Parts: sequence; C-alpha cells; structure tokens
Amino acid sequence: MINPRTLAAGGLLAALIAVVALTVRKDGYVSDPVGLAWWYAACWALFAMAVFTVRKAPVRQAAVLIAAGGVAVAAMGLLAPPRTSTDSFRYAWDGRVQAAGISPYDHPPAAPELVKLRDDWLFPTGDACRLPERARIPGPEGELHCTRMNRPQVHTIYPPVAEGYFLLVHALSPDGSRHKGLQVGGVALAAGVTAAVLLVLRRRGDPRLAALWAWCPIVPIEAVNNAHVDVLGVLLAVAGLALVARRRRAAGGALLGAAVAAKLMPAVVLPGALAGVRRVRDAAAVLVPVAAVTAVAYLPYLLVSNSSVLGYLGGYTEEEGYDDPSARQRYALLRLVLPDDWALPALVVAMLAVVAHVLLRGDPERPWSGALAVTGAAFLLATPGYSWYALLLAALVALDGRWEWLAVAAAGAAKYVTGNSGADAQVMSATAYGLAAGIVLAAALARRAGRQARSGGVEGEGERAGPSSAVAGTLGRRSVSHRS
Repeated sequence: MINPRTLAAGGLLAALIAVVALTVRKDGYVSDPVGLAWWYAACWALFAMAVFTVRKAPVRQAAVLIAAGGVAVAAMGLLAPPRTSTDSFRYAWDGRVQAAGISPYDHPPAAPELVKLRDDWLFPTGDACRLPERARIPGPEGELHCTRMNRPQVHTIYPPVAEGYFLLVHALSPDGSRHKGLQVGGVALAAGVTAAVLLVLRRRGDPRLAALWAWCPIVPIEAVNNAHVDVLGVLLAVAGLALVARRRRAAGGALLGAAVAAKLMPAVVLPGALAGVRRVRDAAAVLVPVAAVTAVAYLPYLLVSNSSVLGYLGGYTEEEGYDDPSARQRYALLRLVLPDDWALPALVVAMLAVVAHVLLRGDPERPWSGALAVTGAAFLLATPGYSWYALLLAALVALDGRWEWLAVAAAGAAKYVTGNSGADAQVMSATAYGLAAGIVLAAALARRAGRQARSGGVEGEGERAGPSSAVAGTLGRRSVSHRS
C-alpha cells in the first residue's frame, strides 16, 4: 500500500514536472529574462517542497519514486531545442569534425578548411543570420553567413574524454537528429548519476537524499535541454569518489582522472578523495591513476593534432576575467570587503586553507563531504557566471546531505538567467551569491547547535538512567530510523 506521504511527494513531483516543462518551453532568455527568472523560481520552490516531503516517505517507496521521477524530470529537457546556451552546437560540430577524420583541435569552426562539413542547421544563411544570437562568419561576397556556435573563430576548449563523447553521440545519432542526440545523452547520463547516488546512499546514508540531485531543476535545464557535457564529468566523479570511499583507490583515481579529462572542473573533488590519507602510498594510489588516465586520454589527440590540444583554454580564462580582479562579475563577495587587487590572492589563500582542512580533518569514508566543502567554497569565492557549473555541486550535495549548498547552485542560475535583463552584473552576482552564503552559514550554525543539543541530551539521559539506558535509547532510535 502506498504511504500517504509518498502520494504527497508524488503530487508535488508531478507539479514540478509540469512547471519544468513549461519553463523549458518558454523562450525568454533574450526577450523576457525577468519572466523566465520567475519560472525558474517556481521550479526551485516546487523542488524544495517535493524534496522535503519525500524525506518523510518510506525508504523503499521513496527510492522508486526518486528514480522514476528523476527520469521524468530530466526528460522534460527534451521538449525544446537548447534555450539558454549554444554550447551543444559546438559539441555537435566537434563530433562531426572527428567523424570526418580531422582533429577537433586543429581548426576553428569558421576555418575555410572545414567548409565542406557545414550544413544549414549549424551554419544558416540569409534572414536567419539576423537573430542576435547568431555569430557572423566569412562567406562569399554578397552573402550573409553565420553560425549557431559561439566563438566560431577560436579552437575548441573541450578535453579529450568530452571529445570522445561528442564523437560517440555523433556516431549513434540518426541523420538529421541535430541536437536531440546530445539531449538524449544528457538524460542517460543524469539517470546514471541518480543510480550511482542511490547506490552510494543505500550503503552509507539515506537514499531519499538522492532527490536533491534527481529532481533538481538544474538537471533538466542544463544537463538535458542545454546538453552540457559537465554531466559526464559529474557521473565519473561520483563513481570515482564512491570507489575511493570503499578503499578502491586506484580504480577510483582512474575514474576521477577520466572526470578531469571530461571537463577539468572535477579536479576540485581531489582533496576530498585524499581526505584523511596519512600515508604517501595511499595518496599516490589515487593521484597516479588520475594523472595517468588524464595523460592517456590526451595522448591520441596529441599524436594526430597539429595545433595545441589545450585549444582556447587560456583565452577562455582571460575572456571570463578569472585573471582580472576588476572583472565586474568575478570574485563579487571578496570585492565587497577587499580592494580589487586583493581578491585573487585572497581566493588562493582561502582555498588553500579549505583544502588543508579537508586533507587533515576530512572523513576518508565520506570523500564527497570534503569535495563538497572545497567545491562550494570555490563557487562562493569565484562567483562563476555559468549555472551549469553547479551540476557537480548538486551531485555532491545529494551524496553528503547538506542541502544548504544548493542555494549556491540557485544563485548561479539566478545570475545567469538574468544576464540579459540589464541589471548590473556585479550587484546581481554579489546579491545572489551573498544570499547563498548567508543560507550556507545559517544552516551550518543551526546544524552545529542541533548536534550539540542532541549530544547534551544523550549525556544527561545517561547520567540520570545509567549507561545501559543511554545505549538502549540509541539502539531504539536506530531501529526506528531503519524501519522508516
């Protein structure tokens, strides 16, 4: 018999699915960013209510609902072409270039050497080029040519495992499928993350926490609709951390290396993977496979490419302002209290402190906890402008259970979706991430106070009723928790 709390969670989940579908169908990123932001807010509000409710449902029923609901939520991203990002168009192009036997690192999309690979979908002409999101490229005299891709004059930035994924999706996708192959791949990868999180939590926590990833609005929007390859790195990172937690360090390190070679950002979870490690050989058991797999992944492209396999990476970091403390959307919280020139050094010092704490005090059986601390701190200090970066953060939150860090993901989404609203980038960034930082701090203090109160209560009970009563009380609470 289905528990009433499961039914309530299912009703909220159905509402979430409907609102996510409407949000994905709304094409307002350029024309109505404020209206789109309200749709995003509705998604996040329903998500919060659904997650809160499912935590009260029986574990087995909740796990089934989370898994099935996760697929349904993610599938809503299939209802429209990419709405708020053009990155997947470059993915499709890189897959096509590789299928033609050409290294994706050798030529930018606008290069004349690749003209023969162009089609009307990725390279429209005429009136279609008048849309503001189209990038102009050289064409025959008198003709207006453009592309759906951003930065068509620069080489690709994506690491080799991502490029292999693009090639695989291209090979498996039917002719004319356009963006759908990548979106379907996003559904599959997101479901894989849900399954991995459920498996980990079944052994080491509450499986109901998996809803924090499976139902999170960032998944259908960024992993599926915009088909960001970050979700591939998330899957590999989650699987790698799970193996490290079981002391299968070499296998875990290999998967973490593959994650780094998929999107680079998963490198921030490495301190978590090394948390509590005291012996050099144990650290080497993780780090050597990470380095080896990353190097092996790059090697084939290094052998066949005439240009640098790092592509536009250096130009991207400069363009995004990570090396410029005065960039208006970077280091927004640090710049509230420090001079601009101090922001980057302060970030480095703060991150070293967080990493050191994780390495020295972290729990080796819960490497995702330290990984979440490092990743969350990096987000709050750097205040990134792209919401899909937080896919990794959402998965770590689900593994660890500290839901407050999802406020950082919501801040990134708010900042990104309002980017065309005319609001001041620095003010928007500081406001969104400042609120997120406040939520994280408040929740951490409340959780600490709760632990102290429970600890005091147990000690008091033990003093009044004796040690055996205290132990019995603890066992009783565990039994109740198990039955739920």
